[in-house]
Amino acid sequence: MTSQHHSESTPRITPLPIAEWDEEATAAVASAFGTAGVKAFQRAGAAPNVLATLVHYPGLAAAFNRLGNVLLSKPAIGHRERELMLLRVAWRTGAQYEWVHHVLQAEHYGLDELDIQGVIDGGCAKWSPLEADLVAAADQLLDRYRIDDATWQRLAVHLDNRQLVELPFIVGTYTCLAMAFNSWNLQVEDGVDASDVPPLPH
Repeated sequence: MTSQHHSESTPRITPLPIAEWDEEATAAVASAFGTAGVKAFQRAGAAPNVLATLVHYPGLAAAFNRLGNVLLSKPAIGHRERELMLLRVAWRTGAQYEWVHHVLQAEHYGLDELDIQGVIDGGCAKWSPLEADLVAAADQLLDRYRIDDATWQRLAVHLDNRQLVELPFIVGTYTCLAMAFNSWNLQVEDGVDASDVPPLPH
């Protein structure tokens, strides 16, 4: 029991402190966040644990963060819609880091407590038919790696081809991150208050 608890609360890969970033790591972060982003992390004295872990592999960090920025900053499908799918992925995969950070950001993207409970339950009475289908699509992709025909046909009424291309990438990208976070035992940063975040199922 003790060793299991230890493995869950200790990262398998220690996030790399900014003071130890070499030129390649710094350039990788700058390619995704700009020099202003690097300077902001330096002023703060730390980067988020996800980034400080990724920079152990600068080339991957640069490429993956650029992809993440597309999905996070300008999603074709919309911010609220992305978050509903992303949070469902985090809940289903038990990805604590992903879940905590995105529940804490939920209000910024137009989600409230009822939406979070809906993500947990797999449905919510306030959701539009499109929102319900997006969460169902996330479940189908997690379960069978394919959106079923009926769901796809309903989605295609509301979404254009650009959005339909993006949709599996949202679920897939955040599932990939969930697998990485869970495998790394990525820890939520000290000082992040997760006391109001619903706990993940054990």
